[in-house]
Amino acid sequence: MNTISSFSQLDIIDPIRRALHSEGYTVPTPIQAQAIPLLLAGRDLLGCAQTGTGKTAAFAIPILTRLAGSPRREGLRGPRALVLAPTRELASQIGESFASYGRHLPLRHVVVFGGVGQKPQVDGIRRGAEILVATPGRLLDLMQQGHVRLDGVEALVLDEGDRMLDMGFIQPIRRIVAAVPRQRQTMLFSATLPPDIVALASGMLHNPATVSVTPTASTAEKVSQWVLHVQSNNKRNLLAEVLRDRAMARVLVFTRTKHGANRVAEHLNRGGVCSEAIHGNKSQSARERALAGFKKGSVRVLVATDIASRGIDVDGITHVINFEIPNEPESYVHRIGRTGRAGAAGIALSFCDPSERTFLRDIERLTRARLRVVERHPYSGPQRSPGAIALV
Repeated sequence: MNTISSFSQLDIIDPIRRALHSEGYTVPTPIQAQAIPLLLAGRDLLGCAQTGTGKTAAFAIPILTRLAGSPRREGLRGPRALVLAPTRELASQIGESFASYGRHLPLRHVVVFGGVGQKPQVDGIRRGAEILVATPGRLLDLMQQGHVRLDGVEALVLDEGDRMLDMGFIQPIRRIVAAVPRQRQTMLFSATLPPDIVALASGMLHNPATVSVTPTASTAEKVSQWVLHVQSNNKRNLLAEVLRDRAMARVLVFTRTKHGANRVAEHLNRGGVCSEAIHGNKSQSARERALAGFKKGSVRVLVATDIASRGIDVDGITHVINFEIPNEPESYVHRIGRTGRAGAAGIALSFCDPSERTFLRDIERLTRARLRVVERHPYSGPQRSPGAIALV
């Protein structure tokens, strides 16, 4: 049984301990308490934990400890630690975490992803960054141009591994891993463990420890989950109706398509609800502005495609709304994991039209839980009486 109740009980060097104290971190999460001792001991690790449980610190703290405690191997250049992430938002946030936890250490990091100019990223690599956080596509491109070598990598992390496979990154990942020394420490973290991930892990990890802090495909314990049955052409009106509740202070809305996200955000803005859309067609600067506005509260509603289901780590998201139910049930788990983070409570609403009922059944099979039905709302059909939406 895990008895670690404080970061002071872990073998963490003082500069990192001071950084954690500055961030207000005193008690490790379950994934941190179990993974950090194993990684500090040099083990490979397969970690399964739902989003919002602190996976980034679970691998960043041991990597910083390792790099700070030993010099670069003679004759080798390039990064000593490589972290692969599926989206630019997640890569950026992982980079911010390394900067935060390593603020008192002389270790440099660089984050590389597509959609922006590569020169600042290449310059960061050439300046001798010890830690490289990257999306697979941009990293492979820089490798092919000769801007980065991986023969000095001592620690390799694949974060959100199942999402990487969903996004078609399996071949780029294999090519990247082939360029990394076989003698390394490898960590693979994933919110779910489908067979493809288990197969990938078996080919990458050497005698790994396995840490699973929640059942596979579980949803956040403190997220109250509801479904509202509605006709497709009434979804925008229903969204405007539920947003009349001022308790919905910071709301993340998911659509299936980029154009759908734009249309929903435009509809809300016309109705006086400050909203922004974030998706793959937006420039990196536009995505960063939208996310910054959402974080500081000037944007009340962020409308996103699934690109954001793993990459957004914003405190205080009160509600997640599935404007359209995902056709992959695993995506539901990741979407609603954006609320109820770090022990907070949250609410997830799913708008289900008749064509999406199969998707709803798939979600309930995967999570082994029935979503509670909001029986009475203004757009539930002629068989219902209009009335206020009450989630009790």
